[in-house]
Amino acid sequence: MTVATPEGHGLLAGRVAVVTAAAGTGIGGATARRLLAEGATVVVSDVHAGRLDTAVAELTAAAPGRVHGAVCDVTAAGAFEALFDEVEQVAGPLDVVVNNAGLGGSAPLVEMSDEQWGRVLAVLLGSTFRSTRAALRRLLPRGRGAIVNVASVTGWRAEAGQAHYAAAKAGVMALTRCAAVEAAPAGVRVNAVAPTLAMHPFLARAVSEEELAHWASVQPQGRAADPAEVAAMITFLASDYASYLTGEVVSVGAQHA
Repeated sequence: MTVATPEGHGLLAGRVAVVTAAAGTGIGGATARRLLAEGATVVVSDVHAGRLDTAVAELTAAAPGRVHGAVCDVTAAGAFEALFDEVEQVAGPLDVVVNNAGLGGSAPLVEMSDEQWGRVLAVLLGSTFRSTRAALRRLLPRGRGAIVNVASVTGWRAEAGQAHYAAAKAGVMALTRCAAVEAAPAGVRVNAVAPTLAMHPFLARAVSEEELAHWASVQPQGRAADPAEVAAMITFLASDYASYLTGEVVSVGAQHA
């Protein structure tokens, strides 16, 4: 099914936004395109320099002068301080941060290694913590800004083989709520989205066709989401339309499915 992309309405005109792990065709890339469509200047980061260069070139073709790229290993100490320093040098003061870095994998809990557990927690939860901390150190003194974290419905529901992923995403939800309470007095908002199933090539390579078909069949819409549909919710949460919304985890799809 082809999903129609709404026209932009300048919701983020003049804002500077960062999207982590944004190279490629997944949620991060779709979010970068949506933010650009709404008038933002966007800095995309990724750990893979070649993939990042390709993404920047494609995005720049659609929005000349409003796209920058920065290589960033989200698990490295000091990575986000360096990233946000670079953002402010090339684009200006930070307004929006979308924490999208992800890592999958499946293993029964009794067979899960410490390395598997630690790596998923580091990429999903650890990076969101460090990014949120570094962003708030800039946003709080300015009294403005929005952070949107990418969680998952797996943080709410039980799924065999996903103990590490579910624990990390539940942690992202809890971190979002706590950060929101601390940031609200300064006028900074922190929210999260929890997609059910968003189809993109990276997922298709990591999960069997049978599993994907099953997950799609149990969605109320009878299909997976397009990443652009998740990106639209992220953009809404980053915009002034969500000015009184903070500490929320918004399910994109259906929480029970």
